[in-house]
Parts: sequence; structure tokens; C-alpha cells
Amino acid sequence: MTAHPVLVEVLRGGIVESMHRGALAIVDADGSVHSALGDIERPVFPRSAVKVLQALPLVASGAADALGLTDEELALACASHGGEPMHTRVAAAMLAKAGLDVQALECGTHWPYHDGSIKALAAAGATPSALNNNCSGKHAGFVCLGCHLAGGRGAARDHVRDHVRDYVQPDHPVMREVGAALAATTGYDLEHTARGVDGCSIPTYAIPLRHLAHAFAKVATGNGLSAEHARAARRLRQAVARAPQMVAGSGRMDSRIAALLGERVFCKVGAEGVYCAALPERGLGIAIKMDDGNNARACEVVMAALIEAFVALDERTEAPVLRQLSDAPLVNWNGIEVGRLRAVPALRQLGRR
Repeated sequence: MTAHPVLVEVLRGGIVESMHRGALAIVDADGSVHSALGDIERPVFPRSAVKVLQALPLVASGAADALGLTDEELALACASHGGEPMHTRVAAAMLAKAGLDVQALECGTHWPYHDGSIKALAAAGATPSALNNNCSGKHAGFVCLGCHLAGGRGAARDHVRDHVRDYVQPDHPVMREVGAALAATTGYDLEHTARGVDGCSIPTYAIPLRHLAHAFAKVATGNGLSAEHARAARRLRQAVARAPQMVAGSGRMDSRIAALLGERVFCKVGAEGVYCAALPERGLGIAIKMDDGNNARACEVVMAALIEAFVALDERTEAPVLRQLSDAPLVNWNGIEVGRLRAVPALRQLGRR
């Protein structure tokens, strides 16, 4: 593999101390490449960056309407959340609407990502449940879809539970719906690409950045999607804009961007340095992959710079927030600024093409 360009620099003492390399694709809804850096045809595992694509069947099938899912619940279905009480409450509410409880979740259990929530659980002598898993909202959405496929909330509880069981398996009806949505939006043949197992146990498919960016351009515009998927994409983007804290949580970038820019930007981070975004005003999709798998110190910086480049920002209220994310001070434990974490200038030039 040829070396990818440097996208982020870490500065200390006036010189570059470290560099983060990666690739990115910016594509319109017709599939035309607006900008590309690095190899955008190499398949990568998008991980959690594609949760909005995986949530499309939840809305398109009619399950969300039938179960009366709220904006908070739909936003959580797209989320990698911090496991805060607000997140566990909403995930539990989604399961209750499907007539099930936390035992139905097959995402596994881990301590919350949110520091205050970890400390609160530990102080109470409690242990985390699957509701604290950062993917519990997505999985609660899968359970709701499975409930709908089993006949809806009017069906017997045991029947729904049995129908939903093993939903993480590739050949389960729920995962077949999810895989079909992923294939339809990306236009990529999932049958003949590498398939792995994600951190939350569902299948993850290797897809090139060009195809991922194209999918997010479709999410941004609805163009190239079926009528049902177009409606679902818009509904999910609206839900995240209306309930931004659900998609990530306190202090997290995805929630900060959704709260700041609303429906003008939908962005979603994934593990191992993947980040995707839909820019409805520009009709573009973005997909990023950092070679070293770095998120907070790399792919988030790149995404912030690209939002700066492609989105018209209010110079008083919005631009300073994005600049703080794309050119961030590094502060030591004594509160002394010791360096900077910055996107390379070439990223901001892409928006002028």
C-alpha cells in the first residue's frame, strides 16, 4: 500500500512531533468524486460510522411509526453513546415498546464511556448492563425491527422474543434487512467483500471510502435512494438534529456538531479512525479513514476541518467552535499549553474546488 498523505500534525516546541496519515473521499449523490486524498478504492471496515445506514430499515419498514418511536429513540438508534443515564433510559424505553427488556440485547456489556457515569455506577456499588454499551441504541433499534417483522407489539411476547433471538447473526432476518440497506446505499457488493465481526457482534463489511461517501451523499439528498430509504434518511437526520445529545453525549463531537449545526451536517464517527458525514446543503458525502486508527487526535480533527471548508458558518458563533476542533491547543496536567493538534492547510482548500 502506498503511503497516504499526512492529514493531521501534532506540534510541540514549534516543530512537528507526530503525524497522522489517512485517506478521504468527498462524493456527490450522482457518484462523482468532488475531492479525494489517498486510496479511496481500498475496502475498509466502516464500523459504527454507518449506523444511520443500518437504521434505515427501522424507519423504512414502518417499525418506527408502528411502535411510536420518538426523536430521542431514533437518534439513539444511530448512536455511539456514552452510556449516560439519559441514554440507558431511552434504550430501555425502546425495548419496552417492543415488549422486551435488556435481556434481548446481544451487544454485550461494558462500562460507560462517560466518566461521570462510570463514577456514579461505581459509587453506587452497581455494575453496568448492556444498556450502557455504546451500541445499545442501535441494538434496541434492531430489536424493534425484529418485533415488527414478528408481527408487531400485538404479537405474543414469547413469539417476539424467539423471533428476535440471535439477531446479530448474518442470516437472521434483521441482519438481512440491515445488510440489504447497506448494499443499496453504498452500491457495493457485500457478498464478495471481507466480512468481519464488529465490537457489538454484528457483521461489518469492508467497503471503499468512495462508496461510503456516495452513500452519505445519498443520505444528505435522498437522490439515488428508494422512496422508503429517502424518507427514512431524512427522518433520522431530523431526529439527530432535534435530539443531539442522544447520538453521542456530553462533550462528544457528534453531539456538539448536531447541536451547533442541526440538519446542515450529519456526522458519525466509527472505531479505528473512520468518520462519515452528510452535507445536505452541498449535496455531498464524506468518508475518512486514518491509517493509525486514531479518532479524537486524528479523524475528528480532519472532519472538523472539512466542515469548515464545505459549510457556510456563522463567523461569530459557529466558526470558532469548528476552529477549536480542527486546530486545538494541547494542554498538560498543569493547564499549560504545550502544543497544537492541527489539520493540514490543504484540507481547507478542498472546499474551494
